[in-house]
Amino acid sequence: MAKGINTIGVLTSGGDAPGMNAAIRAVVRKAISEGKKVKGIYKGYNGLLNEEIKDLTARDVSDTISKGGTILYTARCAEFRTEEGQKRGAEVCRKHGIDGLVVIGGDGSFAGAQKLANLGINTVGLPGTIDLDIACTEYTIGFDTAVNTAMEAIDKVRDTSTSHERCSIIEVMGRNAGYIALWCGIANGAEDILLPEKYDYDEQKLINNIIATRKRGKKHHIIINAEGIGHSTSMARRIEAATGVETRATILGHMQRGGSPTCKDRVYASMMGAYAVDLLCEGKTNRVVGYRHGDFQDFDINEALAMQKSIPEYWYRVSRALSI
Repeated sequence: MAKGINTIGVLTSGGDAPGMNAAIRAVVRKAISEGKKVKGIYKGYNGLLNEEIKDLTARDVSDTISKGGTILYTARCAEFRTEEGQKRGAEVCRKHGIDGLVVIGGDGSFAGAQKLANLGINTVGLPGTIDLDIACTEYTIGFDTAVNTAMEAIDKVRDTSTSHERCSIIEVMGRNAGYIALWCGIANGAEDILLPEKYDYDEQKLINNIIATRKRGKKHHIIINAEGIGHSTSMARRIEAATGVETRATILGHMQRGGSPTCKDRVYASMMGAYAVDLLCEGKTNRVVGYRHGDFQDFDINEALAMQKSIPEYWYRVSRALSI
């Protein structure tokens, strides 16, 4: 099968993440170094079905490693969730001579890659998501940049919160995963961290904590709220009414997806992209590249999608202990 891999396609799917361009660049250049052709598929699975496909050279990915977002663009595709759409996607791959495909995205993107693999297209998935919510890997492309972006923004909000002696509720992204919130809560020294995996929706505990910290002389109170909980603005109104402390909500939003990727996201994404090409050249398919125990590894997509990920209990206990 390895000899049958002549052309490798690459696409980005789902939400964009800093470092995706580094992964694309690595796929293109590693494949070319192995004597393979590379085709870029624009706008994810939607672009695959619409045949928005272009040959890529090493020069096409020059000066892209420092750019945020994805040069291949990304889009949602409801049609690809259907059996008919998946079959047409496989047909398009064959029509364009794509016999190996690298899919950069999250678990939804991997589900699409799994379907293509079942239809005979050799596929490898790279974990590209700021949410860090893919269970088979300790690292996902974009998380490091996103969490640093959020951390720096929260530092700035803390400054003005202290000046006005406010309570600030700062909402970070992550869908239903609380990793960005947990990391920022520890890194920014937040007084409260609300995680979808842990929050019991007892707002009175928050109110009591704010009152208690005020009595101890604290001039501000920082609450990091995860996207999966949300409703930060209405929460701020209720807390202000209950405590008498001026409370403001700041929703960081999509700024966390953008910006130049950190060194870690550039290097790890590059290694993952190269690893994906190696797997395809070895004739492997239906794999996901991950990072575990200090090394890059690959997993069966079926096993990867079945894995469950939870907030480390020790990390959460430490975050609570440090917030006093």
